[in-house]
Amino acid sequence: MTKKRIALFPGSFDPVTKGHLNTIQKASKLFDELVVGVFTNTTKQTLFTPAERRAFIVEEVKELGNVSVRLCENDLTIRIADELGADYLVRGIRNQLDYEYEKSIAVLNKHLSSHIETIFLISDEEYNHISSSMVKEIAKFQGNITDFVPQKVNEALKLKYK
Repeated sequence: MTKKRIALFPGSFDPVTKGHLNTIQKASKLFDELVVGVFTNTTKQTLFTPAERRAFIVEEVKELGNVSVRLCENDLTIRIADELGADYLVRGIRNQLDYEYEKSIAVLNKHLSSHIETIFLISDEEYNHISSSMVKEIAKFQGNITDFVPQKVNEALKLKYK
């Protein structure tokens, strides 16, 4: 029997964007099990609670039978991956800057846990300009973010910035 291919897609997802969902959909086709880990990024001030961020993702991935969403607030990505039995980390790449940043993290993670492989998935062209921080900035000034986030996230952002 072959070993189950389990991957972890870590992120802060504040909020989840259509670009994140594009990466989740792609990764769900490559692995037997994909866990989306909602982590805390200590360098970012979050707008939504971890539970809210998790709920947005759960709503959007409910049709993907091999995808689950887990809160991973105060731990290292590598520890959670080991706990899950995951041999892969999934990262979305929008551009050259993302690649350089993610490559550095991948090297560190490999050093911390030699069995972990980081898989880079290139975002589709229509999503490569979307970032959570840009979406929040546009929403803060009542700009149209319909093309960037799921409807429930759009509604929640409007309420946050009302």
